[in-house]
Amino acid sequence: MSNVNPSDPSSKKIAAGICAILLGALGIHKFILGYTTEGLIMLLVTILTCGFGGAVMGIVGLVEGIIYLTKTDEEFLNTYIVEKKGWF
Repeated sequence: MSNVNPSDPSSKKIAAGICAILLGALGIHKFILGYTTEGLIMLLVTILTCGFGGAVMGIVGLVEGIIYLTKTDEEFLNTYIVEKKGWF
């Protein structure tokens, strides 16, 4: 049985990174990190453009996912949890 705390930055980092790469156009990774406004922007751009804007949001999600997964746990914690940096 593992003692994984869901508020642990490393578990959020992995979950947000994988979701950003796989579901980046929908902004799911933004919701995981608590960025509701940014997540809604990504979701609405994808939906309201009938998916055409989803290509751009998908690329943004892919880039953000790679950035999330390549940062150390300390960098991720400081940048996205403490400083609340919403984009890139």
